[in-house]
Amino acid sequence: MKNWWWKIAAIALVLYSITMGFMGNVPHLNILNETIRNLYFHVPLWFAMLVQMGISWFFALRYLNGYNIKYDMLSSRAAYVGGMFALPGLITGSIWATYTWGKPWVAEDPKLQGVMAAMLVYFVYYLLRALIPDAQTKARISAVYNIFAFIMTFVFIMIYPRLAPSSLHPGNGGNPAFGKYDMDNDMRMVFYPACLGWILMSVWLLNVLNRMKKLQYNLDNDEKIN
Repeated sequence: MKNWWWKIAAIALVLYSITMGFMGNVPHLNILNETIRNLYFHVPLWFAMLVQMGISWFFALRYLNGYNIKYDMLSSRAAYVGGMFALPGLITGSIWATYTWGKPWVAEDPKLQGVMAAMLVYFVYYLLRALIPDAQTKARISAVYNIFAFIMTFVFIMIYPRLAPSSLHPGNGGNPAFGKYDMDNDMRMVFYPACLGWILMSVWLLNVLNRMKKLQYNLDNDEKIN
């Protein structure tokens, strides 16, 4: 049980946030209305994605400091999990945009431009992993690329939109963030558990995928890794 407590917590937090996300009280604001409930889904999914990309970056550095293949496995699995969470993050964001901005994608918005640039950066990473046949060469090249990919993603998503003169996204381009005006205490009681729950779920998924990758590696190679 001592190794499962955080997994049980992840399930409980996600179920709680989903239930309260649809049934809890939210402030009724102009334009947003009930769509503000998407804050419990869209933003936590992006946080989980960023955490996984950060883990991927960290283990890319660990791999380059000694070339231990187990760190490459962790780095690559974390990057894939980050991509898995980015997809529902994009979908929930598009749904939200449809109801508040009138269309699912506003190409002129700097936040969306940054997101698209970040997704393209990691798409190249996935291509590198898929196209380079030699395992050691693949690990080294993708690790080096990963270091720059995470830094650029942070710039594209977290810095560039805030420097832009205007943005439709809350908290960017001079637009006030939700936490300052719109999110009340009832919402905070759901939003923060949702963020923690989805991050824990992403770590759980990383753990499962990494164990599968190790098992496959041990079956295919004489060298065994723990």
